[in-house]
Amino acid sequence: MTTASGPVEEIAIGNDGDVVRVRQLARTYATKAKLSLVDQTKLVTATSELARNTLVYGGGGVATVEMVTDGRRNGVRASFHDEGPGIPDTTLALADGWSSGKGLGLGLSGAKRLVDDFELDTEVGRGTRVTVVKWSR
Repeated sequence: MTTASGPVEEIAIGNDGDVVRVRQLARTYATKAKLSLVDQTKLVTATSELARNTLVYGGGGVATVEMVTDGRRNGVRASFHDEGPGIPDTTLALADGWSSGKGLGLGLSGAKRLVDDFELDTEVGRGTRVTVVKWSR
């Protein structure tokens, strides 16, 4: 069971500067969780992709970052929520190379590969929530 082990920080995502702020916050939390440099980079890259998706495809939204524990190890959980159009076909959206826009199609699938836990909750017309966790080793 994963439980929060510290404060939750929230950043509204409405412009490119907010995406940078999410990256910085993820790096700060990854350092506090004592993630290796490689795992810090993976988490920061994943959160950057997800924050960008929240802005570009979701029309903006909110990111939350927090420390978590499962009793054996510490980690960082980052969640991204928007009230955009939602994702009509999650299987397709998670396929490498597919993009609903002009991107490379590596955002969701790439983020999923970079983290330890990945959860996608979406509904057409209601928005999308993506939650990821990176654990210390």
